[in-house]
Amino acid sequence: MLLKIKGVCVGKKPRPDGRWQGYIIDKGERRCFFAPSQPELIQKIEYCVKHGLPKKEKKEKSGIPNTFSAFFVYFWETFRKKKLAKDTYRSDFSRFNTHLKPYFGNKIIKKITPADCQNLLNRLDNAGKGKTCDEIYSLLSITFKGAIAHGLMDKNPLAIVYHTKHENEHGSALTREEETAFLEAIKGTKNEKIYALALFTGLRPNELKTAKIDGDFVVAVNSKRKTKKVEYKKIPIIDKLRPYLPLPTVDGSESFLDALRSELKTYLSGHILYDLRTTFYSRCKECGVSEYAISEFMGHSLGALGNAYTDLSDEFLLKEGRKIVY
Repeated sequence: MLLKIKGVCVGKKPRPDGRWQGYIIDKGERRCFFAPSQPELIQKIEYCVKHGLPKKEKKEKSGIPNTFSAFFVYFWETFRKKKLAKDTYRSDFSRFNTHLKPYFGNKIIKKITPADCQNLLNRLDNAGKGKTCDEIYSLLSITFKGAIAHGLMDKNPLAIVYHTKHENEHGSALTREEETAFLEAIKGTKNEKIYALALFTGLRPNELKTAKIDGDFVVAVNSKRKTKKVEYKKIPIIDKLRPYLPLPTVDGSESFLDALRSELKTYLSGHILYDLRTTFYSRCKECGVSEYAISEFMGHSLGALGNAYTDLSDEFLLKEGRKIVY
């Protein structure tokens, strides 16, 4: 014992992590202290013996978790879940488990500093993960605003953090030569029909699993509608899709879609799975399809007024679909 004070002990050698550890017995409970060197540790303990031990943080306030990871789960399950689409909710938790939980762990949320946040964002940015950096910044912003609303912290540590939103790298449509080569390359492969479905309907990757045939149309759930009501969109079965019917059964899991994205790169260097949707949109434009019909095929909103007063007939959609010939 280096400090001859009852109930106080200072380690004689550093811990495996390089820090020095000591403790004070307070009301039968051991209160541990850590410092980068032995003199700093002794100084810290002497100060506490003279001025009193720091108050312990309350574990919870009104039953609300006050550590970052626990609060994130509580806040998302209790409040955010009601506002998010299922896929968005799942993606948020995936980013939380991959980036936020390992970094912040069980740190008391009000003790998180601007420097903590800046270091995390810098690390992602320096790794070339611009889109992920934007997403993490957004998750932190929502989490801290929720913590402030619950009285767990007074100030948002992001207030002075420097962050510039990265430009999204949009994909590009396949040229007609690339499209021909791609269809030849996937001929006879396991996922040939899935790629053709995406290419000739413009469905988003997460919508492929909902596609089914209804008469002369492919009908699928529109995944970009934020209301709780399930909405469908209709795309005419164009001549280029007919050789690939009946429609394939698509595994909608994120792991399968990731595998599909990875496999696509072996056929189309420089392109991503979403580019098949971009290609369909481009072909519609090139073939002179009405903007109203394209919006219906792609599942785009016409705005509150447009959605309320626009009800396109099947005859009109089929007529526009017959224009997609190239």
